[in-house]
Amino acid sequence: MNISQCKALVTGAGGGIGQALVEALCREGARLLVAGRHLAPLQDLARRFPGQIEIVGADITTAAGRDAVLEATTRFDGFNCLINAAGINRFGLLEQHDEEAIAAIIGLNVTSTLQLTRRLLPQLARQERALIVNLGSTFGSIGYAGFTAYCASKFALRGFSEALRRELADTPVKVLYIAPRAARTAMNDSQVVAMNKELKVTMDDPPIVAAAIVSAVRRERSESFLGWPEKFFVRLNSLLPAIVDGALRKQLPIIKRFARS
Repeated sequence: MNISQCKALVTGAGGGIGQALVEALCREGARLLVAGRHLAPLQDLARRFPGQIEIVGADITTAAGRDAVLEATTRFDGFNCLINAAGINRFGLLEQHDEEAIAAIIGLNVTSTLQLTRRLLPQLARQERALIVNLGSTFGSIGYAGFTAYCASKFALRGFSEALRRELADTPVKVLYIAPRAARTAMNDSQVVAMNKELKVTMDDPPIVAAAIVSAVRRERSESFLGWPEKFFVRLNSLLPAIVDGALRKQLPIIKRFARS
């Protein structure tokens, strides 16, 4: 898709990657409807890119929030791209998670994303050309200790993207799945940053991730995995998971030490 012709709804626009993505899209001439629970970062973006951004304050984990987004898109002329970037994470062993934490991760990362997409699909299908862009994760292809619930949510999002892509194959709507690796955002707290440093895991800054997402949207690649060697391990895990099991087993004592601290 030509970014200057992109008229997109971006959920999670107040987050680290979300804000960087909005900036990158606006610099290339896109018009955006940005959605989020916290208005301050959205208003700041609107001030920086006058005439290109409209705001809807909404919590998409609620039916009322999804209703508000749906109503806003009906007034957003030419709406042709949905970017599902809203998501949350929590580092810790599964035994350390309570039921509310697990429900919150699955609720936003999976259930709300599917529900919102379902509501907006008829509008997108009326366009000559439209995109649904689901922001996943390397952990949607590689199960990783300390992130069990998050992995479950991103595996589900990847499966949803694949199934919906096939379901819409005879329509003008294309479905993209874009999977960044670890990023330096508030989603990864100081414990995760310290652990990744010890494990020598590369963390990307949000503008780097945003630029890669924009590139994937421009090329309309069905699936994009960001970062090396992460994209290699995604492929290896699909073919020879026992090899990845062995490599990650060596990291387990470090992961458990940080999780229990």
